[in-house]
Amino acid sequence: MNLFSVTAEVALVVFICLIGADLKCASSFCRIPEDWTHGDRVDPREELELTFALKQQNVNLLEETLRLVSDPDSAFYGKYLSLEKVSSLVRPSELTQKAVRHWLQSHGIRNCLTVSTQDFLHCTMTAEVAETLLPGSRFHRYFRDGQSLVRSSAPYSVHDGVHQHLDFVGGLHRFPPKGQIFSREQKRSKAGVHLGVTPAVLRARYNLTAADVGTAQNNSQAVAQFLEQYYHPADLAEFMSLYARSFQHRSQVDRVVGTQGGGKAGLEASLDIEYIMSTGANISTWVFTNPGDSGAGCRHVGKDQNCFRPSFPASSPYVTTVGGTSFKNPFSVSYEVTDYISGGGFSNVFKMPDYQVSAVQGYLKSVAAKLPPQSYFNVSGRAYPDMAALSDNYWVVTNRVPVPWVSGTSASTPVVGGMLSLINDRRLLKGLPALGFLNPRLYKLKGQALFDVTEGCHMGCLDEQVQGQGFCAAPLWDPVTGWGTPNYPALLAVLLAQ
Repeated sequence: MNLFSVTAEVALVVFICLIGADLKCASSFCRIPEDWTHGDRVDPREELELTFALKQQNVNLLEETLRLVSDPDSAFYGKYLSLEKVSSLVRPSELTQKAVRHWLQSHGIRNCLTVSTQDFLHCTMTAEVAETLLPGSRFHRYFRDGQSLVRSSAPYSVHDGVHQHLDFVGGLHRFPPKGQIFSREQKRSKAGVHLGVTPAVLRARYNLTAADVGTAQNNSQAVAQFLEQYYHPADLAEFMSLYARSFQHRSQVDRVVGTQGGGKAGLEASLDIEYIMSTGANISTWVFTNPGDSGAGCRHVGKDQNCFRPSFPASSPYVTTVGGTSFKNPFSVSYEVTDYISGGGFSNVFKMPDYQVSAVQGYLKSVAAKLPPQSYFNVSGRAYPDMAALSDNYWVVTNRVPVPWVSGTSASTPVVGGMLSLINDRRLLKGLPALGFLNPRLYKLKGQALFDVTEGCHMGCLDEQVQGQGFCAAPLWDPVTGWGTPNYPALLAVLLAQ
Protein backbone atom coordinates (compact mmCIF):
# COMPACT_ATOMS: atom_id res chain seq x y z
CA MET A 1 0.00 0.00 0.00
CA ASN A 2 1.35 3.46 -0.80
CA LEU A 3 1.80 6.20 1.85
CA PHE A 4 0.23 9.65 2.21
CA SER A 5 1.01 12.28 4.84
CA VAL A 6 -0.76 15.64 4.85
CA THR A 7 -0.12 18.82 6.86
CA ALA A 8 -2.00 22.09 6.99
CA GLU A 9 1.07 23.88 5.69
CA VAL A 10 1.33 23.94 1.91
CA ALA A 11 1.97 20.23 1.58
CA LEU A 12 1.62 18.80 -1.86
CA VAL A 13 1.02 15.31 -3.13
CA VAL A 14 1.74 15.42 -6.85
CA PHE A 15 0.49 12.71 -9.15
CA ILE A 16 2.44 12.91 -12.39
CA CYS A 17 0.84 11.20 -15.36
CA LEU A 18 3.51 9.49 -17.42
CA ILE A 19 1.20 7.36 -19.54
CA GLY A 20 1.85 7.43 -23.27
CA ALA A 21 -0.41 9.22 -25.71
CA ASP A 22 -1.70 6.08 -27.40
CA LEU A 23 -5.23 5.77 -26.09
CA LYS A 24 -6.00 2.46 -27.76
CA CYS A 25 -6.23 -0.28 -25.20
CA ALA A 26 -3.76 -3.13 -25.46
CA SER A 27 -5.30 -6.56 -24.98
CA SER A 28 -3.52 -7.11 -21.64
CA PHE A 29 -5.09 -3.95 -20.20
CA CYS A 30 -8.57 -4.98 -21.42
CA ARG A 31 -8.45 -8.45 -19.89
CA ILE A 32 -11.12 -8.98 -17.27
CA PRO A 33 -9.75 -10.22 -13.91
CA GLU A 34 -10.71 -13.83 -13.24
CA ASP A 35 -12.53 -13.02 -10.00
CA TRP A 36 -15.10 -10.85 -11.83
CA THR A 37 -18.16 -12.45 -13.47
CA HIS A 38 -19.28 -11.13 -16.86
CA GLY A 39 -22.88 -9.85 -16.98
CA ASP A 40 -25.16 -8.36 -19.63
CA ARG A 41 -24.69 -5.24 -21.70
CA VAL A 42 -25.87 -2.21 -19.77
CA ASP A 43 -29.04 -0.38 -20.75
CA PRO A 44 -28.12 2.34 -23.29
CA ARG A 45 -29.89 4.88 -21.05
CA GLU A 46 -27.88 3.99 -17.93
CA GLU A 47 -25.68 6.82 -16.70
CA LEU A 48 -21.92 6.30 -16.46
CA GLU A 49 -19.13 8.39 -15.01
CA LEU A 50 -15.84 8.70 -16.94
CA THR A 51 -12.71 10.68 -16.17
CA PHE A 52 -10.77 12.47 -18.90
CA ALA A 53 -7.10 13.24 -18.18
CA LEU A 54 -6.03 16.30 -20.14
CA LYS A 55 -2.42 16.74 -21.23
CA GLN A 56 -0.50 18.67 -18.60
CA GLN A 57 2.12 21.26 -19.40
CA ASN A 58 5.66 21.48 -17.98
CA VAL A 59 5.74 17.95 -16.56
CA ASN A 60 9.55 17.85 -16.81
CA LEU A 61 9.79 21.11 -14.85
CA LEU A 62 7.39 19.75 -12.25
CA GLU A 63 9.54 16.63 -11.82
CA GLU A 64 12.67 18.74 -11.42
CA THR A 65 10.94 20.98 -8.86
CA LEU A 66 9.84 17.93 -6.90
CA ARG A 67 13.42 16.67 -6.90
CA LEU A 68 14.78 19.97 -5.61
CA VAL A 69 12.28 20.48 -2.79
CA SER A 70 12.72 16.83 -1.67
CA ASP A 71 16.52 16.62 -1.73
CA PRO A 72 18.02 17.59 1.66
CA ASP A 73 21.23 18.69 -0.11
CA SER A 74 19.32 21.19 -2.25
CA ALA A 75 19.03 24.89 -1.40
CA PHE A 76 15.32 24.53 -2.22
CA TYR A 77 14.68 21.67 0.23
CA GLY A 78 11.31 22.09 1.94
CA LYS A 79 10.40 25.18 -0.10
CA TYR A 80 7.19 23.71 -1.47
CA LEU A 81 5.05 25.29 -4.14
CA SER A 82 1.55 26.41 -3.28
CA LEU A 83 -1.31 24.64 -4.99
CA GLU A 84 -1.89 27.80 -7.01
CA LYS A 85 1.69 27.72 -8.33
CA VAL A 86 1.46 24.04 -9.18
CA SER A 87 -1.81 24.72 -10.99
CA SER A 88 -0.28 27.49 -13.08
CA LEU A 89 2.66 25.22 -13.91
CA VAL A 90 0.79 22.11 -15.11
CA ARG A 91 -2.58 23.50 -16.19
CA PRO A 92 -3.42 22.26 -19.71
CA SER A 93 -3.11 24.82 -22.47
CA GLU A 94 -6.13 26.84 -23.53
CA LEU A 95 -6.10 24.94 -26.82
CA THR A 96 -6.23 21.58 -25.02
CA GLN A 97 -9.05 22.67 -22.72
CA LYS A 98 -11.12 24.09 -25.57
CA ALA A 99 -10.56 21.07 -27.83
CA VAL A 100 -11.61 18.54 -25.18
CA ARG A 101 -14.62 20.53 -23.96
CA HIS A 102 -15.82 21.15 -27.51
CA TRP A 103 -15.49 17.43 -28.27
CA LEU A 104 -17.53 16.50 -25.19
CA GLN A 105 -20.18 19.17 -25.77
CA SER A 106 -20.58 18.11 -29.41
CA HIS A 107 -21.86 14.80 -28.00
CA GLY A 108 -24.19 16.56 -25.57
CA ILE A 109 -21.92 16.04 -22.52
CA ARG A 110 -22.12 19.08 -20.26
CA ASN A 111 -22.35 17.58 -16.78
CA CYS A 112 -18.64 17.65 -15.89
CA LEU A 113 -16.66 18.46 -12.74
CA THR A 114 -13.04 19.60 -12.77
CA VAL A 115 -10.21 20.24 -10.29
CA SER A 116 -8.17 23.35 -9.53
CA THR A 117 -5.39 22.26 -11.90
CA GLN A 118 -8.02 21.74 -14.63
CA ASP A 119 -6.23 18.62 -15.89
CA PHE A 120 -9.10 16.22 -15.10
CA LEU A 121 -12.73 16.29 -16.17
CA HIS A 122 -15.15 13.92 -14.44
CA CYS A 123 -18.23 13.66 -16.64
CA THR A 124 -21.62 11.94 -16.52
CA MET A 125 -23.24 10.54 -19.68
CA THR A 126 -25.38 7.63 -20.81
CA ALA A 127 -23.80 4.35 -21.95
CA GLU A 128 -25.08 5.02 -25.47
CA VAL A 129 -23.32 8.40 -25.60
CA ALA A 130 -20.12 6.92 -24.11
CA GLU A 131 -19.95 4.21 -26.78
CA THR A 132 -20.44 6.84 -29.49
CA LEU A 133 -17.83 9.12 -27.93
CA LEU A 134 -15.29 6.30 -27.61
CA PRO A 135 -15.59 4.04 -30.67
CA GLY A 136 -14.95 0.39 -29.90
CA SER A 137 -16.07 0.54 -26.28
CA ARG A 138 -18.89 -1.81 -25.19
CA PHE A 139 -20.09 -1.48 -21.62
CA HIS A 140 -21.11 -4.54 -19.62
CA ARG A 141 -21.91 -5.16 -15.98
CA TYR A 142 -19.50 -7.28 -13.92
CA PHE A 143 -19.96 -8.86 -10.50
CA ARG A 144 -17.71 -9.92 -7.62
CA ASP A 145 -18.70 -10.82 -4.05
CA GLY A 146 -21.98 -8.90 -4.29
CA GLN A 147 -20.28 -5.89 -5.86
CA SER A 148 -21.45 -4.60 -9.26
CA LEU A 149 -19.34 -2.57 -11.68
CA VAL A 150 -19.76 -1.26 -15.23
CA ARG A 151 -16.71 -1.55 -17.49
CA SER A 152 -15.79 -2.04 -21.15
CA SER A 153 -13.73 -5.09 -22.06
CA ALA A 154 -13.08 -3.85 -25.60
CA PRO A 155 -10.39 -1.42 -26.77
CA TYR A 156 -11.50 2.16 -27.37
CA SER A 157 -10.25 5.02 -29.51
CA VAL A 158 -10.86 8.77 -29.62
CA HIS A 159 -11.32 11.29 -32.40
CA ASP A 160 -8.07 12.33 -34.09
CA GLY A 161 -8.74 15.97 -33.19
CA VAL A 162 -8.50 15.32 -29.44
CA HIS A 163 -6.05 12.42 -29.35
CA GLN A 164 -3.08 14.73 -28.78
CA HIS A 165 -4.88 16.55 -25.96
CA LEU A 166 -5.63 13.51 -23.75
CA ASP A 167 -3.46 11.20 -21.64
CA PHE A 168 -6.17 8.62 -20.95
CA VAL A 169 -9.84 8.08 -20.19
CA GLY A 170 -10.58 6.50 -16.83
CA GLY A 171 -13.55 4.33 -15.89
CA LEU A 172 -13.42 1.90 -18.80
CA HIS A 173 -10.93 -0.86 -18.07
CA ARG A 174 -9.42 -0.81 -14.61
CA PHE A 175 -11.09 -3.00 -11.97
CA PRO A 176 -10.52 -2.33 -8.27
CA PRO A 177 -8.10 -4.92 -6.90
CA LYS A 178 -9.35 -7.29 -4.27
CA GLY A 179 -8.12 -6.23 -0.86
CA GLN A 180 -5.33 -8.60 0.12
CA ILE A 181 -6.19 -8.77 3.80
CA PHE A 182 -5.72 -12.14 5.42
CA SER A 183 -7.00 -13.60 8.67
CA ARG A 184 -4.76 -16.40 9.82
CA GLU A 185 -5.56 -19.00 12.42
CA GLN A 186 -3.06 -19.26 15.26
CA LYS A 187 -2.54 -21.67 18.11
CA ARG A 188 -3.20 -20.47 21.62
CA SER A 189 -0.26 -18.59 23.08
CA LYS A 190 1.42 -19.16 26.39
CA ALA A 191 0.65 -16.94 29.34
CA GLY A 192 2.59 -13.69 29.64
CA VAL A 193 3.06 -12.99 25.96
CA HIS A 194 0.98 -11.02 23.49
CA LEU A 195 -1.93 -12.48 21.54
CA GLY A 196 -1.54 -10.40 18.41
CA VAL A 197 -0.45 -6.95 17.25
CA THR A 198 -2.18 -3.98 18.91
CA PRO A 199 -1.15 -0.32 19.28
CA ALA A 200 0.63 -1.22 22.53
CA VAL A 201 2.69 -3.92 20.80
CA LEU A 202 3.61 -1.54 17.96
CA ARG A 203 4.67 1.14 20.43
CA ALA A 204 6.80 -1.36 22.30
CA ARG A 205 8.52 -2.67 19.15
CA TYR A 206 9.18 0.73 17.56
CA ASN A 207 10.01 2.52 20.83
CA LEU A 208 7.16 5.02 21.00
CA THR A 209 6.19 6.21 24.48
CA ALA A 210 2.84 7.46 25.79
CA ALA A 211 4.20 10.99 25.25
CA ASP A 212 4.64 10.42 21.51
CA VAL A 213 1.37 11.95 20.36
CA GLY A 214 0.52 14.96 18.23
CA THR A 215 0.21 18.46 19.67
CA ALA A 216 0.69 20.83 16.71
CA GLN A 217 -2.50 22.65 15.71
CA ASN A 218 -1.54 22.91 12.02
CA ASN A 219 -0.85 19.22 11.43
CA SER A 220 -3.08 16.58 9.87
CA GLN A 221 -2.95 13.17 8.22
CA ALA A 222 -5.20 11.39 5.75
CA VAL A 223 -6.31 7.97 4.57
CA ALA A 224 -7.68 7.27 1.09
CA GLN A 225 -10.32 4.54 0.68
CA PHE A 226 -10.07 3.33 -2.93
CA LEU A 227 -11.43 -0.22 -2.68
CA GLU A 228 -15.06 0.87 -2.31
CA GLN A 229 -14.77 0.04 1.37
CA TYR A 230 -15.76 2.33 4.22
CA TYR A 231 -14.96 2.63 7.91
CA HIS A 232 -17.65 3.02 10.59
CA PRO A 233 -17.21 5.75 13.23
CA ALA A 234 -18.57 3.39 15.89
CA ASP A 235 -15.82 0.85 15.09
CA LEU A 236 -13.14 3.52 15.45
CA ALA A 237 -14.50 4.63 18.81
CA GLU A 238 -14.68 1.03 20.04
CA PHE A 239 -11.14 0.29 18.86
CA MET A 240 -9.73 3.33 20.67
CA SER A 241 -11.59 2.46 23.88
CA LEU A 242 -10.11 -1.05 23.80
CA TYR A 243 -6.56 -0.46 22.61
CA ALA A 244 -5.60 3.22 23.07
CA ARG A 245 -6.24 3.85 26.75
CA SER A 246 -2.58 4.35 27.61
CA PHE A 247 -1.98 7.44 25.44
CA GLN A 248 -3.80 10.58 24.38
CA HIS A 249 -5.76 10.06 21.18
CA ARG A 250 -8.73 11.08 19.07
CA SER A 251 -11.70 8.80 18.50
CA GLN A 252 -13.29 10.63 15.58
CA VAL A 253 -12.27 11.52 12.03
CA ASP A 254 -12.32 15.28 11.53
CA ARG A 255 -13.47 15.30 7.93
CA VAL A 256 -14.66 12.88 5.26
CA VAL A 257 -14.08 14.08 1.69
CA GLY A 258 -16.47 12.28 -0.64
CA THR A 259 -19.42 10.02 0.09
CA GLN A 260 -19.16 7.66 3.02
CA GLY A 261 -20.98 4.48 1.97
CA GLY A 262 -23.43 2.55 4.08
CA GLY A 263 -23.73 -1.14 4.80
CA LYS A 264 -21.07 -3.20 6.53
CA ALA A 265 -17.68 -1.72 7.33
CA GLY A 266 -14.76 -2.94 5.21
CA LEU A 267 -12.00 -4.78 7.06
CA GLU A 268 -9.25 -2.98 5.14
CA ALA A 269 -10.83 0.45 5.61
CA SER A 270 -11.23 -0.23 9.33
CA LEU A 271 -7.62 -1.36 9.60
CA ASP A 272 -6.28 1.76 7.86
CA ILE A 273 -8.10 4.34 9.92
CA GLU A 274 -7.67 2.57 13.28
CA TYR A 275 -3.92 2.16 12.96
CA ILE A 276 -2.98 5.52 11.45
CA MET A 277 -4.97 7.21 14.25
CA SER A 278 -3.49 5.05 17.02
CA THR A 279 0.09 5.45 15.75
CA GLY A 280 -0.21 9.07 14.63
CA ALA A 281 -2.20 9.60 17.80
CA ASN A 282 -4.03 12.84 18.61
CA ILE A 283 -3.51 14.21 15.08
CA SER A 284 -6.37 15.58 13.01
CA THR A 285 -7.32 12.92 10.45
CA TRP A 286 -9.18 13.14 7.16
CA VAL A 287 -10.60 10.32 5.06
CA PHE A 288 -10.83 10.50 1.27
CA THR A 289 -13.34 8.02 -0.12
CA ASN A 290 -13.68 6.73 -3.70
CA PRO A 291 -11.08 3.40 -3.79
CA GLY A 292 -0.50 -4.34 -2.62
CA ASP A 293 -0.09 -7.41 -1.09
CA SER A 294 1.05 -10.05 -3.52
CA GLY A 295 4.73 -10.72 -2.94
CA ALA A 296 6.52 -10.30 -6.25
CA GLY A 297 3.29 -11.10 -8.11
CA CYS A 298 3.13 -13.37 -11.13
CA ARG A 299 2.07 -12.96 -14.74
CA HIS A 300 1.84 -15.65 -17.42
CA VAL A 301 3.50 -14.30 -20.59
CA GLY A 302 3.65 -17.38 -22.82
CA LYS A 303 3.85 -21.14 -22.96
CA ASP A 304 5.64 -22.31 -19.80
CA GLN A 305 6.89 -18.75 -19.31
CA ASN A 306 6.13 -16.42 -16.40
CA CYS A 307 7.43 -13.17 -14.98
CA PHE A 308 6.87 -11.21 -11.79
CA ARG A 309 4.04 -8.68 -11.82
CA PRO A 310 4.81 -5.41 -10.02
CA SER A 311 1.84 -3.59 -8.51
CA PHE A 312 0.79 0.04 -8.94
CA PRO A 313 0.92 2.61 -7.38
CA ALA A 314 3.38 0.80 -5.10
CA SER A 315 5.91 0.78 -7.96
CA SER A 316 5.61 4.52 -8.64
CA PRO A 317 8.85 6.44 -7.96
CA TYR A 318 6.79 9.27 -6.42
CA VAL A 319 5.40 7.42 -3.41
CA THR A 320 6.97 5.92 -0.30
CA THR A 321 6.05 2.25 -0.42
CA VAL A 322 5.87 0.12 2.74
CA GLY A 323 6.55 -3.62 2.85
CA GLY A 324 5.60 -6.10 5.54
CA THR A 325 7.29 -8.05 8.33
CA SER A 326 6.30 -10.44 11.08
CA PHE A 327 7.82 -11.29 14.43
CA LYS A 328 10.30 -14.17 14.39
CA ASN A 329 8.39 -15.43 17.42
CA PRO A 330 4.73 -14.55 16.64
CA PHE A 331 3.82 -14.22 20.32
CA SER A 332 6.81 -12.22 21.53
CA VAL A 333 7.96 -8.66 20.80
CA SER A 334 11.11 -9.93 19.17
CA TYR A 335 13.07 -9.07 16.05
CA GLU A 336 11.34 -9.08 12.67
CA VAL A 337 11.62 -11.23 9.56
CA THR A 338 10.02 -10.95 6.13
CA ASP A 339 6.29 -11.49 5.86
CA TYR A 340 5.89 -13.74 2.82
CA ILE A 341 3.00 -11.61 1.46
CA SER A 342 5.09 -8.42 1.48
CA GLY A 343 4.84 -6.77 -1.93
CA GLY A 344 8.07 -5.84 -3.71
CA GLY A 345 9.99 -5.96 -6.95
CA PHE A 346 10.85 -3.82 -9.96
CA SER A 347 8.56 -1.68 -12.13
CA ASN A 348 8.05 -2.47 -15.80
CA VAL A 349 6.89 1.11 -16.44
CA PHE A 350 9.00 3.51 -14.37
CA LYS A 351 12.77 3.66 -14.64
CA MET A 352 14.88 3.43 -11.49
CA PRO A 353 15.01 6.92 -9.89
CA ASP A 354 18.41 8.40 -9.15
CA TYR A 355 17.81 8.47 -5.41
CA GLN A 356 17.86 4.66 -5.16
CA VAL A 357 20.34 3.56 -7.84
CA SER A 358 23.28 3.00 -5.46
CA ALA A 359 21.20 1.07 -2.90
CA VAL A 360 19.54 -1.19 -5.46
CA GLN A 361 22.75 -1.92 -7.35
CA GLY A 362 24.37 -2.84 -4.05
CA TYR A 363 21.62 -5.36 -3.39
CA LEU A 364 21.79 -6.86 -6.89
CA LYS A 365 25.55 -7.36 -6.58
CA SER A 366 25.47 -8.78 -3.06
CA VAL A 367 22.85 -11.45 -3.79
CA ALA A 368 23.55 -12.04 -7.49
CA ALA A 369 23.82 -15.80 -7.07
CA LYS A 370 20.44 -16.02 -5.32
CA LEU A 371 18.38 -13.74 -7.57
CA PRO A 372 15.49 -15.07 -9.65
CA PRO A 373 16.23 -15.35 -13.39
CA GLN A 374 16.46 -11.89 -14.98
CA SER A 375 13.63 -12.79 -17.35
CA TYR A 376 11.34 -12.48 -14.32
CA PHE A 377 12.01 -8.81 -13.51
CA ASN A 378 13.16 -5.50 -14.98
CA VAL A 379 16.56 -4.89 -13.44
CA SER A 380 16.50 -1.19 -14.43
CA GLY A 381 13.00 -0.42 -13.12
CA ARG A 382 11.92 1.48 -10.02
CA ALA A 383 12.53 -0.92 -7.13
CA TYR A 384 10.25 -1.12 -4.10
CA PRO A 385 9.41 -1.11 -1.20
CA ASP A 386 11.31 1.70 0.52
CA MET A 387 10.79 0.61 4.13
CA ALA A 388 8.58 -1.79 6.08
CA ALA A 389 6.71 -2.45 9.31
CA LEU A 390 4.81 -5.28 10.98
CA SER A 391 2.01 -6.58 8.76
CA ASP A 392 1.03 -9.79 10.52
CA ASN A 393 -1.55 -10.80 13.17
CA TYR A 394 -3.28 -7.45 13.86
CA TRP A 395 -6.39 -6.89 15.93
CA VAL A 396 -9.04 -4.82 14.14
CA VAL A 397 -12.54 -3.73 15.18
CA THR A 398 -15.01 -3.99 12.31
CA ASN A 399 -18.81 -3.96 12.55
CA ARG A 400 -18.37 -3.58 16.33
CA VAL A 401 -16.53 -6.91 16.62
CA PRO A 402 -12.80 -7.23 17.50
CA VAL A 403 -11.28 -9.44 14.78
CA PRO A 404 -7.88 -11.11 15.44
CA TRP A 405 -4.99 -12.19 13.22
CA VAL A 406 -5.55 -9.77 10.35
CA SER A 407 -2.52 -9.49 8.06
CA GLY A 408 -1.37 -7.50 5.04
CA THR A 409 0.75 -4.47 4.12
CA SER A 410 -2.44 -2.45 4.48
CA ALA A 411 -1.54 -2.83 8.16
CA SER A 412 2.10 -1.74 7.92
CA THR A 413 1.44 1.33 5.75
CA PRO A 414 -0.79 3.31 8.15
CA VAL A 415 1.62 2.49 10.97
CA VAL A 416 4.52 4.11 9.10
CA GLY A 417 2.23 6.92 7.96
CA GLY A 418 1.26 7.64 11.55
CA MET A 419 4.91 7.76 12.67
CA LEU A 420 5.78 10.19 9.88
CA SER A 421 2.81 12.33 10.94
CA LEU A 422 4.27 12.44 14.46
CA ILE A 423 7.63 13.51 13.03
CA ASN A 424 5.91 16.20 10.96
CA ASP A 425 4.23 17.33 14.17
CA ARG A 426 7.58 17.87 15.86
CA ARG A 427 9.00 19.59 12.76
CA LEU A 428 6.09 22.02 12.63
CA LEU A 429 6.53 22.85 16.33
CA LYS A 430 10.17 23.71 15.56
CA GLY A 431 9.16 25.96 12.67
CA LEU A 432 10.44 23.50 10.05
CA PRO A 433 8.49 22.51 6.94
CA ALA A 434 6.78 19.15 6.70
CA LEU A 435 8.82 16.26 5.34
CA GLY A 436 7.05 16.24 1.98
CA PHE A 437 8.25 13.51 -0.39
CA LEU A 438 10.42 11.33 1.87
CA ASN A 439 12.31 9.01 -0.49
CA PRO A 440 15.33 11.16 -1.47
CA ARG A 441 16.07 11.83 2.21
CA LEU A 442 15.28 8.26 3.27
CA TYR A 443 17.81 6.79 0.84
CA LYS A 444 20.50 9.25 1.95
CA LEU A 445 20.15 7.82 5.48
CA LYS A 446 21.36 4.44 4.12
CA GLY A 447 19.45 2.51 6.75
CA GLN A 448 20.29 4.79 9.68
CA ALA A 449 17.50 4.86 12.30
CA LEU A 450 15.84 1.71 10.96
CA PHE A 451 15.90 -1.92 12.08
CA ASP A 452 17.45 -3.93 9.26
CA VAL A 453 15.46 -7.03 8.27
CA THR A 454 17.71 -9.72 6.80
CA GLU A 455 15.71 -12.96 7.01
CA GLY A 456 13.01 -14.40 4.79
CA CYS A 457 11.66 -14.25 1.24
CA HIS A 458 8.33 -13.28 -0.24
CA MET A 459 6.20 -15.32 -2.61
CA GLY A 460 6.51 -15.38 -6.40
CA CYS A 461 5.40 -17.53 -9.32
CA LEU A 462 4.43 -21.13 -8.61
CA ASP A 463 6.48 -22.70 -11.37
CA GLU A 464 9.53 -24.91 -11.79
CA GLN A 465 12.01 -22.05 -12.13
CA VAL A 466 11.33 -20.05 -8.97
CA GLN A 467 9.07 -22.53 -7.12
CA GLY A 468 6.89 -19.94 -5.45
CA GLN A 469 9.73 -17.73 -4.24
CA GLY A 470 10.24 -14.09 -5.19
CA PHE A 471 13.04 -11.95 -3.73
CA CYS A 472 14.75 -12.41 -0.38
CA ALA A 473 15.76 -10.01 2.36
CA ALA A 474 19.43 -9.02 2.75
CA PRO A 475 21.53 -6.54 4.75
CA LEU A 476 20.72 -2.88 3.99
CA TRP A 477 18.13 -2.25 1.22
CA ASP A 478 16.21 -5.14 -0.39
CA PRO A 479 13.05 -5.44 -2.55
CA VAL A 480 11.11 -7.13 0.23
CA THR A 481 11.46 -4.84 3.26
CA GLY A 482 13.28 -1.82 1.80
CA TRP A 483 15.66 -0.28 4.33
CA GLY A 484 13.89 -2.00 7.23
CA THR A 485 11.45 -1.01 9.96
CA PRO A 486 11.42 2.27 11.92
CA ASN A 487 13.16 2.85 15.22
CA TYR A 488 11.00 5.85 16.05
CA PRO A 489 13.25 7.86 18.44
CA ALA A 490 16.26 7.50 16.14
CA LEU A 491 14.21 8.30 13.02
CA LEU A 492 12.73 11.34 14.76
CA ALA A 493 16.20 12.59 15.65
CA VAL A 494 17.62 12.36 12.13
CA LEU A 495 14.50 13.78 10.47
CA LEU A 496 14.31 16.71 12.88
CA ALA A 497 17.69 17.86 11.62
CA GLN A 498 17.23 20.65 9.08
